[in-house]
Amino acid sequence: MITLKLSQIGNSVGVILPKDALVKLGVKKGDTLYLTEGPDGEMRLSAYNPGVAEEIALGEEFMDDYRDAFRVLAK
Repeated sequence: MITLKLSQIGNSVGVILPKDALVKLGVKKGDTLYLTEGPDGEMRLSAYNPGVAEEIALGEEFMDDYRDAFRVLAK
């Protein structure tokens, strides 16, 4: 477990992530992190954007539905 401390940053409150947390998340300065609520009510911090995953799933479903048409168009 990594303990994080809230710090005053100007008029806001921020969290300083230690180097080992950045490495585990696979992020660097300037990257975007997402704080999401899991089905169990826990808050999760990750570099994974759940909105993009949903869009990819919809795209894959669309491609599966029109697979034959894409094959014809690719010729």
